[in-house]
Amino acid sequence: MVKIGDKAPQFEEMAYVKGAMKKIRLADYSGKWVVLFFYPLDFTFICPTEIEGFAKFSKEFEKLGAVVVGASTDSEYTHKAWFEGDSRLKEVAYPVLADTAHRVSRAYGVLKEDKGIAYRGTFIIDTEGVIRYTVISDLSAGRSVKETLRVLQALQSGELCPIEWTPGQKTLGKA
Repeated sequence: MVKIGDKAPQFEEMAYVKGAMKKIRLADYSGKWVVLFFYPLDFTFICPTEIEGFAKFSKEFEKLGAVVVGASTDSEYTHKAWFEGDSRLKEVAYPVLADTAHRVSRAYGVLKEDKGIAYRGTFIIDTEGVIRYTVISDLSAGRSVKETLRVLQALQSGELCPIEWTPGQKTLGKA
């Protein structure tokens, strides 16, 4: 399982990207911040709310030099069927990995082995490919995209950021 300060496990997998199937690699985003999030399954209840949430804030992530990459253990064909059939997901432009062999979810420590699906995991990877933030939660609790964005801003500030800090507020000095 990966820890803060570890080099992020590399991957090369098929992904669904706004109507197309393409192979993507973590190395494709070298020099950028990466927000990698795992979700359990397509065609479920909580997952589309999170996927839609990341799409809603995609411009804010882009302004910070970050790319968002989603991932589940579904195939790229299942992603395509779901994303193109659910009106809530039509605006999703970021890639969604098809981790059917469970290599990526296992490498990041989010695979629920007995079910073959991923827990809800969020990882922020810095421009050097180092994991700077990780949160893994159970299947029944959706994550906060706003909190992920806030943490990214705090990490990029290079400062010591107190509880509930947001950009523009006073920090506690250099990290």
